[in-house]
Parts: sequence; C-alpha cells; structure tokens
Amino acid sequence: MKELLIKRGLLLDIDTNEAYPSEILIQNGKITEIGKEINYESPDLELLDAKEGFILPGLIDCHTHLGIIEESVGKIGVDNNETSDPVTPHLRGIDAINPMDVAFGDAVRSGVTTVMSGPGSNNAVGGLSTAIKTHGTIIDDMIVKDPIGLKIALGENPISTYGIDGKAPVTRMGTSALIRELFMRTQDYMLKMEQKKNIERDIRLEAVIPLLKGEISLRAHAHRADDIATAVRIAEEFNIKRLVIEHGTEANLIKDLLKARDIPVAFGPMLTPRIKMELKNRRYGSVIELVEAGIKTSLMTDHPYNSIDQLRTICILAVSEGLKPSDALRSITINAAEILQCSESIGRLKVNYSADIAIFNAHPLNIDSRVIFTIINGQVVYKRG
Repeated sequence: MKELLIKRGLLLDIDTNEAYPSEILIQNGKITEIGKEINYESPDLELLDAKEGFILPGLIDCHTHLGIIEESVGKIGVDNNETSDPVTPHLRGIDAINPMDVAFGDAVRSGVTTVMSGPGSNNAVGGLSTAIKTHGTIIDDMIVKDPIGLKIALGENPISTYGIDGKAPVTRMGTSALIRELFMRTQDYMLKMEQKKNIERDIRLEAVIPLLKGEISLRAHAHRADDIATAVRIAEEFNIKRLVIEHGTEANLIKDLLKARDIPVAFGPMLTPRIKMELKNRRYGSVIELVEAGIKTSLMTDHPYNSIDQLRTICILAVSEGLKPSDALRSITINAAEILQCSESIGRLKVNYSADIAIFNAHPLNIDSRVIFTIINGQVVYKRG
C-alpha cells in the first residue's frame, strides 16, 4: 500500500473550532504522524496538496439503510423490511447491502467515510446492523464492525404494518410483548447451553445472545417519549448493557432519564415532512436540549429518507438554529463513532487511527464549502475535479 503525506492543510480542532497548519503521514491505511511539518522520504511516498483546505475526520452517519434500500432500481432494491414475520432477529443487514448502490458514490463525494446500515422499523425486532466504510466492491472487505446492534422498533411502524391485518402486534403492548418473549426465550436457551444440554440450534435466539452478553447494542427505533421509556424499561429488565435510541423525536422530554442512564441518541432524520403523528414535535431545538443536558447525541440522515450527502447540511441547519459548531461536528464524527462503539479506530484524527479523512475547500459548516478530497483507509477515493 502506498504511503501518503498530506501537505498544506488546515487541521480543524473540533472542540475549539480553530484550524492549524498541519501535515499528516499515512502508512498502511493508518495515521502514523501529525505535525506542522513532517520530514519523511520514501520511494513509495505520495504527496497530496491539501490546497490549504480544512482537514476533518471522515464523517460518520450512525443510522442509515445505505445499500439496503438501493437507489435508482425500484422496488426490487428495497430490502430493509422482511415483513413475513414481525420478529426477525436473525436477519443480518450485511446480507442485503449492495456496495454498487449509487448512493455509496454520494457518500464518498460528501466526505462520509463510515455508516451504520441495517434493517428497517416495520418489525418489532428487525435484525442485526453493521458498521461499514463507504468505499469498496465487496461488502465483507468494507466492515468496521459486524454486528454492532440488534434493531427493535416501538410505536407506529410495527402496529401499522401488522395490526391492520389483525396480526400481532396490534398495540404497543403487543410490540413490547413480542420483544420480551424473544429475550426470555434467549435467556432460557443460553441457560441450557451453559448446562451443556443437548439442544437444537436456533438461529433466531443465537442472534440475540451477543446483545444479552453485552457485546452489541440494543438499537431502539422510538420517536415518542413513552416509547423511549419503554425501550429503557425493557433494556433494564434484561440487564442489557448498551441501549441506543434511534430517531428520539421526543427524547428531550425525558432527557433526565436518558442522562441518568447514559443512553445516547441518534437524532433524525430532519429533512422530511412530518408524515406521522410521532413526528409532530420534531425540531432542531430538541437536539440542543439533549446536548446541553450532557446526552451523547449524533445527527443522522436515515438514508435514503434523507440522502446521505445531506449529513453535513443537517449539521449546518442545526447550527443556524443555535447548536454550537463544535457540537455539530462532534455529532457526525466523535459522537457517531462512540455510538457505533468504533471510537478506538474512527472518528478522530489521531496516530494509529484509521486514515479516514475529509478535506474541504472552506470551513465544513460553511454551506458553500465543498469536499475536495476524501480518503478512506489511506486511499484517496475522491478528488474534486
């Protein structure tokens, strides 16, 4: 792999919103040195002139359906909801992601280098999500962490999908009962395994084991405050170590509960009409309340419901409504990486971190700025013409 030295760049400090002249040396896909001036020579060294652009960690979208709901192909490319059954924990998002989806190109051109992609919210239990890089041709080679979480959905979506036909879940109680039933069966299954009993393997229950062991997160689709509280209640009943609230439209109304239990929120999408009752209280001010309450918050697109190339736009709009620039940038870098439990390798520009970098021709929160280079795993995958 070629070595890369980025020169004439301005490294943007996310916490202070100040930029410093910096150079970055990349070797074997990782950052090996950051400094004002780096003196290094090698026959394999490639120089990249950053043109005094602003250097930022590659942007991270911690909630999408990228490659699972494909663009420009119609219904045949919509794979996010397996509506043959309301409880499908054994589905793996990775099996539906098409890295040839044109949206991956949009991600790269907009500086988005990592996303969470996973099942949708029609099922009470939707399946397993994954964290992937946004450049490649074979999805297995693009994985950052798989799986990262088990998807459950509370509120309108499962009820409107199944209840209309009189099939469970018909009510919020029904949705919660299906989730509890699955977790209880998994607990029994784990106990039998520990006792070395001769049991037939169960693909659905084995998919839940990493969650109950604390290895992955419970990712709960929940808009209304009462549904968010239900997600917290279920997580505590089963001693689930890590809960992430996805969407969180009314999370600000119970922010004290979330803060006390250190529960993060992946907030959004913002650039859609309020087509459901659950969205009637959606506003940027809720994000500000969550951040000011000390809750780890990340803005996300929920691609394709907001296009992946609008991730930075959402942050710019949030800043225009009062969100601090540092908090906006953290929400799509540091916070997003931590929510994905991948912060040991992505989300920051640090030595030994993955060389995922976005370089802008102006400050990234300037609506007129453009990505001029995107680097993933030390490889320049996009250069603005």
